[in-house]
Amino acid sequence: MGKLGIRTVLVTGASGKLGGAIARALLGAGYRVRAVQHRSPVRVEGVEIWPGSVTDAQSMRDAVAGMDAVCQLATTKDDRDTFFDVSVRGTLNLLEACRESAQIRQFLLSGGDAAMGIWYYPQLIPINETMPLRAYPGYYAFTKVMEEVMGQQYAIQYGLPYTCLRSSWVFTGDDILKHLSLTRAVDPDRPTISSWDEFLTEDHRRLVAQGEDRVPILVNDASVPYRRHIVQLEDVVQAWLLAFDNPAALGQAFHIAAPAAFSYDQAAAYLSGKTGVPTTELKVPGYHSFEIDISRARAVLGYRPKYDIYGIIDAALAHERN
Repeated sequence: MGKLGIRTVLVTGASGKLGGAIARALLGAGYRVRAVQHRSPVRVEGVEIWPGSVTDAQSMRDAVAGMDAVCQLATTKDDRDTFFDVSVRGTLNLLEACRESAQIRQFLLSGGDAAMGIWYYPQLIPINETMPLRAYPGYYAFTKVMEEVMGQQYAIQYGLPYTCLRSSWVFTGDDILKHLSLTRAVDPDRPTISSWDEFLTEDHRRLVAQGEDRVPILVNDASVPYRRHIVQLEDVVQAWLLAFDNPAALGQAFHIAAPAAFSYDQAAAYLSGKTGVPTTELKVPGYHSFEIDISRARAVLGYRPKYDIYGIIDAALAHERN
């Protein structure tokens, strides 16, 4: 166990990609893990399942009882009907339960680079933790800001031992292969992120109709390739384990991302060389290149991310082969 003396931890959102990975990692590190399960099943062997919902204040008081720490990863993605109750009210319910508990030694919030505006706004320097929060359009980014503000204020008002891990877009499995594909990136709920349909030229549409794929090089109006910063799931888990049960992490937010940003022309050329799929320029106007400064996580937590864009692509290709 770490220096805060944590033994028991409540994890919300454990049915999700990141929450499940965090719950497994904490179990592997020797902690006793209780996972809130609402609609989606928690598929983590060895956790204590707690049926309930973050939207229910009493349920969260009961879930927090007996816990030394809380990891809040429950969220929704731009769903107008649920975003406020799950992300905002749910986080508030957990903060209140922790405030009322005499046992909580750390509250860890899963933040995101959506709270910093990333490629929706011009980023003149690498994004760091001293910059103001500014959500890009949509409910999800708005809730990421609201969650952080609530956590910060509970730390100020009540001395809650709060830590925020603000991760970039998390990739695992074959995610990057879907992202760097004209035919495989089909996600109608997130058209500006994962599906290139609205940006395809007639030539692209003919290729897709014929079942031919291309690796897109995303460029701006001036045909300059975009730069962006993402992160592999394993690196995010590393950061959570470093921050968990760590006094140095209290009262701070940390950006968690890959070792460096990548350029779409470099990523496309690498993937094309590995797969033989030709590249194509895809003009996606109106966005902005950005990169994340992870120096605070490196210095304070000892964070050492292993997966750059080439490692993320290699891992995805290995996943696909297996």
